[in-house]
Amino acid sequence: MASEVIMPKVDMDMATGKISKWFFSEGDQVKKGDVLFEIETDKAAMEIDAQADGTLRNVTGREGIDIPVGSPVAWIVAAGEDVPDAAAPPPAEAKAEPAAAPVDAAPVAPVVSKADSAGGAVRATPLARRLARDKGLDLAGLSGSGPHGRIVGADVLAAGAAPAAACAARSAPAPAVPAPGPDAALKHFPDDSYTLQAHTGMRRTIARRLVEAKSTVPHFYLTADCRLDALLTLRTELNAAAPSVDGAPAYKLSVNDMVIKAYALALAATPDANVSWTEEQLVRHRFVDVGVAVSVPGGLITPIIRHSQAKSLSAISNEMKDLAARARAGKLKPEEYQGGTGAVSNLGMFGVREFAAIINPPHATILAVGAGERRPVVLQDGSIAAATVMSVTLSTDHRAVDGALGAELIGRFRAFIENPMSMLV
Repeated sequence: MASEVIMPKVDMDMATGKISKWFFSEGDQVKKGDVLFEIETDKAAMEIDAQADGTLRNVTGREGIDIPVGSPVAWIVAAGEDVPDAAAPPPAEAKAEPAAAPVDAAPVAPVVSKADSAGGAVRATPLARRLARDKGLDLAGLSGSGPHGRIVGADVLAAGAAPAAACAARSAPAPAVPAPGPDAALKHFPDDSYTLQAHTGMRRTIARRLVEAKSTVPHFYLTADCRLDALLTLRTELNAAAPSVDGAPAYKLSVNDMVIKAYALALAATPDANVSWTEEQLVRHRFVDVGVAVSVPGGLITPIIRHSQAKSLSAISNEMKDLAARARAGKLKPEEYQGGTGAVSNLGMFGVREFAAIINPPHATILAVGAGERRPVVLQDGSIAAATVMSVTLSTDHRAVDGALGAELIGRFRAFIENPMSMLV
């Protein structure tokens, strides 16, 4: 039986995907489980497998262009089968259909009958999706007149026609204030003093999420200084004791690995801070899943160490190396960077002494880690000595974590860092 291949939704924020590479061509034989193509999302690259055996036909999804989620990109047909009519490229539908007229979406009532779907996605043409988005219509509530029930642009226009007539008598909306042109800021610079670089999907997603987080999450900050000397000594001893596997050490701990473990244990010991805020309730997490900020080409991603409070330092170290390598190669799976109950961002390796990080919802906290450096400290007897000190700043969502609770959390983190043997018991 013929199987339609669609652009899948592999990320919560994903509206479109871009095929970066096809591994098979028109007419090739494929087997279920073969990697058909690779797609680029805002955060990572994903390999998409064939869901059936057969011949790859009608490959309409081209490389390098944005394709709406749920749109067909090819068909897999069995021997002797023809490509279903629905798979044929629509005959210039996007050009033939009239442009959408502005419609007040508020009174639009959904049509009860449902359109056929493939793999849980509503089947609709790209134009129909754009028109529905502009009108505020839910495609899942429309019936499709296209082949095999696919929703076409005319279906969306028809759904909005009756409500539009009902709204004709309403007063005209106030004229929209024109937004500044996309190059408004460029007037301040001579024409020959710059070049322009288009935003990537990842950069746009980062910008949107940071603006949203900083605008809607009430941040407050707590800073503490942690002495690192005992931790550095223990790290050296543990690395020296690492067993050999195939001629190489089984692990090599970094300071960041020990920071992740200390923060996970601190969150586990402060369960009231291991939470996420929603408008309806406070989500209290049973486990500690620490996100770790990783710089990747063109942006930043935060892979998650799941159940990090229960993992050994060597397990955290090896898992972090694997996640970071695949993050930089764009090979993370969505479940490897979505969620988490808190995060760590470390700029110490760049010599940054102290900074404050922006919380990444649904997290309620993020720990910003600076460089360890030699500083004078006052000992208990009043004398002054040199010690290696690391400054850390805890950003918290004040809706979920109050000042005293945040102080308790960062205090426990400092205790684990300054008494690192306690992380091993």
